[in-house]
Amino acid sequence: TLDLSRGKLTTYPGKIDSFLDQQREQQEHLQRVNATTLAKKKQLERFINKNRAKASTASQARSKAKQLERLELEELESASPTAAIRCPEVSPRQGAALRCQDVAIGYDSQKVAEEISLEIDHGARVAIVGDNGQGKTTFLRTVVGSLDAIHGRIKWGYGCDVGTYAQHVYTTLPEHETVLDYLQRVSEMGTPTQRLLDLAGAMLFRGAAVEKKVKVLSGGERARLCLAGLLLGGFNILVLDEPGNHLDVETVEALGHALCAYAGTVIFTSHDRTFVRAVATNVIEVAAGRVVHYPGSYKRYVEKIEQEVDDAEGLRASQHAVGAARGKRQSNNGQDGRKRRKTIASLEKAVARLDAEKQKKRTLMEAVTDPEEAMKLHSELQAVEKELAATEDQWLSLQEEADV
Repeated sequence: TLDLSRGKLTTYPGKIDSFLDQQREQQEHLQRVNATTLAKKKQLERFINKNRAKASTASQARSKAKQLERLELEELESASPTAAIRCPEVSPRQGAALRCQDVAIGYDSQKVAEEISLEIDHGARVAIVGDNGQGKTTFLRTVVGSLDAIHGRIKWGYGCDVGTYAQHVYTTLPEHETVLDYLQRVSEMGTPTQRLLDLAGAMLFRGAAVEKKVKVLSGGERARLCLAGLLLGGFNILVLDEPGNHLDVETVEALGHALCAYAGTVIFTSHDRTFVRAVATNVIEVAAGRVVHYPGSYKRYVEKIEQEVDDAEGLRASQHAVGAARGKRQSNNGQDGRKRRKTIASLEKAVARLDAEKQKKRTLMEAVTDPEEAMKLHSELQAVEKELAATEDQWLSLQEEADV
């Protein structure tokens, strides 16, 4: 059997059935390898995000970051053509796309972040970064107007046409429409049907799947359909909350390429560091009640944070030396140390349990078709993520005490 793919002609012994079995087994093996690699990447990313800004653990975080860079996914053969994703064709613009002046964000006077003053230029691709529960989604919802600011001024530039994609957006889809009906309705007038079908295929709606009714789509399918509709809408501003959550690796990569070629402005969140590195031209960090704008790439942002941590480490070392010289530093007694280690072990188990629960909720969200049930699961997922973030913070705090 001769196989012609990716510009290579390969000979396989045996008939076509044997070749297909070999190909399937090879793909399954590589998928298992990639699943293990992705799990390891996620574990390392969580450690890095939690520890890089902590003076006592910054060196460990940098070591883990180097380890993360060395992890690579195996290249998989794709049974379908490269995802045909294109962003809207818009004219480049100059000046400020968005201005925030002394803004505070939150819910019912419960502030999540305040003193937000920043400006985003037309054509920028801005990644919103920060730990879970710090307010990334709250910030996005506020700037697009779905959540009122507690105070301050938010102003979009003249002629800005903002399109928004959020994790819960699929609950607003009309149940009676088919996939193709929906894309035809939301796309710009005159969009060729083939472009609709190409983008539908890129979002994993291929063949007869474009005739499926919205009411039978899973949560993940609805989310992908909404993203496809957004990319057909002609918006010159795209605000995307975790756009890669329900996409395969190849489609996420294609989306990244499309966003980089887009002449409009992109403001997005993503837990995928590879995607952020590839797309972002600017970074906004939401952390500890503050929203800080870092001009430049994600790599420059990481370097800036590491420099700040190094400076803090130097100051901390100096303070410890002075304290030791004056005889004011005290060591923990053995009983306190044993108690702390026991608590740390308990927290590690809690983190593992909550992380497993989070993954379970996400899997259920992708499979559910009922909008009310989807919203319920979304709320439960947010609660689990908040508890997980708090537990991880407590674990890190105790680890710091143990290192002192």
